[in-house]
Amino acid sequence: MLVDHPSIRILHAVGGMNRAGTETWLMHILRNIDRDRFQMDFLVHTDQPCAYDEEIRALGSKIIPCLDRSKPWLYSRNLKRILREYGPYDIVHSHVHHFSGYILWLAKQVGVPIRIAHSHNDTFEVDAHASFLRRVYTTLMKGFIQGSATTGLAASRVAALALFGDDWENNPRWQVLYCGIDLTPFKTPVDGLVLRQELGIPEDAFVIGHVGRFEEQKNHLFILEIAVSVVQKEPRMRLLLIGDGILRPMIEEKVKQMGLTPYVVFAGLRSDVPQLMQSVMDVFLLPSFHEGLPVVGIEAQSAGLPFILSDVITEELDRGLPLIRRISLSQSALQWSVFILNTRQSQLNISKPEMLKIIEHSPFNIQNSLTNLVNFYQQKLWGLTQVINEGNSK
Repeated sequence: MLVDHPSIRILHAVGGMNRAGTETWLMHILRNIDRDRFQMDFLVHTDQPCAYDEEIRALGSKIIPCLDRSKPWLYSRNLKRILREYGPYDIVHSHVHHFSGYILWLAKQVGVPIRIAHSHNDTFEVDAHASFLRRVYTTLMKGFIQGSATTGLAASRVAALALFGDDWENNPRWQVLYCGIDLTPFKTPVDGLVLRQELGIPEDAFVIGHVGRFEEQKNHLFILEIAVSVVQKEPRMRLLLIGDGILRPMIEEKVKQMGLTPYVVFAGLRSDVPQLMQSVMDVFLLPSFHEGLPVVGIEAQSAGLPFILSDVITEELDRGLPLIRRISLSQSALQWSVFILNTRQSQLNISKPEMLKIIEHSPFNIQNSLTNLVNFYQQKLWGLTQVINEGNSK
């Protein structure tokens, strides 16, 4: 039953609170939500320190490690213990895609009343072509979600399709909720020269920027192929790669093998991505194999940055600004490089303040995103209260 205390207690399940799209959105929510009414804690699947841990604790929330994901029996014991020891929670809100099924199945057993599966990625094609064992796993997890999630959210329509199935639009249990960004940093002037000097980038360099985890989805090898094509025509090119991940050492080695070392800057995890987009990057590149709805794409548009992306990325990202160019991944790196170099001659018929205003009035403004999420939580809790009251009156 619904617990009786003044604040609504929410446990968010994530991999770890590092600087990435979903995690950054959750931090925007945590900073802006009424923390007297909503108590947010974070279940993480690592015992290593993460970028946002210190700030999370400073804001009064807990970081709770739950390990042994590869050992379901141990994970089950750990999670049930956590839910009883740190709870009771009104809501478990899981952001770990397929594995959300197992988390919510366990949360249901413990009696958590509101259980939310949140899809942040479009894995439809990846799932369809996965190995037999992987398909067994995803089918099982999707079954757990159907049976254990009281409701579900998705970052986009394609993300909803990937986790909730073909018929998701006809089931009111599933809905899209766009992740917003804090627009404040995009309204503050930045000294780009200082940032370029810090990164070792010449003042007159043509900078291609990319923000993303070093993992297969982000297509870093193709980014390097594009960089080779660009530098042949524009030797002042610099490729600024922001992020970290398991494939970073391999990509660093590939940069050496391809003779790109003088042209590539590995910036690691950064807290000043909006500033870098506004004052260092000349064009933003995102040739991903798949995405739910990349928050960095909204940030790039907020910065007024020309934006070249793969045509598999959802069109919901497009805010109607004259910045975006979609290209098929079947096109060669040379063809991509032509589009990138052509951005140097692009003339925009809209000012950056006007572009920012369009984002401000969209669902991708963090204030609008926060309002939508809070209303969603309240509706689900109100609906549960109604069910409980009706049951008590019988």
